[in-house]
Amino acid sequence: MRAGIWWFDSVLGGRDYQRYIEHLRRTHPDRDIPTEREYWQRRYVEADRNPANRCC
Repeated sequence: MRAGIWWFDSVLGGRDYQRYIEHLRRTHPDRDIPTEREYWQRRYVEADRNPANRCC
């Protein structure tokens, strides 16, 4: 059951924000860390701007 929840969450991008924060801290320590809300807003704006990266 737990493995199914983990898989479903990862498919929907549930860990994307955490991975992004880890990336920023590791490779861009001088940048400000966005809130989770800001992260998702930017991500959706970018997806609308560049629809070729989506599957549907």
